[in-house]
Amino acid sequence: MLERIQAVYFSPTGGTRRAALCLGEALAREVVEIDLSRPGRQERRFTAEDTVLVAAPVFGGRIPAIQAAWLANCLGGGARAVTAAVYGARAYEDALLELNDICRVQGFRVEASLALVAQHSMLPAVAAGRPDGEDGAWMRGRAQMVLDKLERGGGVSVPGNRPYKQWTPMPVTPQVSNACTCCGRCAAACPTGAIDPARPGETDGEKCILCMRCVSLCPAKARSLPAPARQMLEQKLAQAARTRRENQLFL
Repeated sequence: MLERIQAVYFSPTGGTRRAALCLGEALAREVVEIDLSRPGRQERRFTAEDTVLVAAPVFGGRIPAIQAAWLANCLGGGARAVTAAVYGARAYEDALLELNDICRVQGFRVEASLALVAQHSMLPAVAAGRPDGEDGAWMRGRAQMVLDKLERGGGVSVPGNRPYKQWTPMPVTPQVSNACTCCGRCAAACPTGAIDPARPGETDGEKCILCMRCVSLCPAKARSLPAPARQMLEQKLAQAARTRRENQLFL
């Protein structure tokens, strides 16, 4: 087991963080969290002595463009890296490949990769409660395989295509009901600054990436995905909702 691993992640609704911590705790005695969605994303420098876990949520088969941009402030310095694409049970498509490409450009030695399932951010009924106890057991059962690969070194090949798939977010923003108390919590936590603290009932469609953070943390449950968008997703993810998708490890 490693003494320490640094977990770098972007986790708007908490699923990617839970998956990263579950994996990190299976690999190391200490997990240091580096949350890219928090204010003050200063430059991070790693060295060849470090081991880093880089986890990203999957948005439409890609990693969020905003996380790709923030990772430009993470300088690998030859650190060993384990990468994880965390998705809501439909498909991760080119996300893991894209994440690995970015990490290598930033100077990380990517030596192991995983595709991990977490509760869907827009439709919580899909992969509800995941990562769960079964997922935790799966990660613990494969931790030694990852540690052995880190020890011997070498690259890793993952599924995906270049050029990456084209994807644009749905042209909607979370709707706000009369239950909104204007507490401002959503505005303070929005990773893109799409919500004006003075007018929290409004969302800037140009800035919003539909990450659902504002919906997940609203204490009044006043924010939600618009019904037409939700119905479209329910139809698209009907099969995923009925099937338990398994995690994958690539060494």
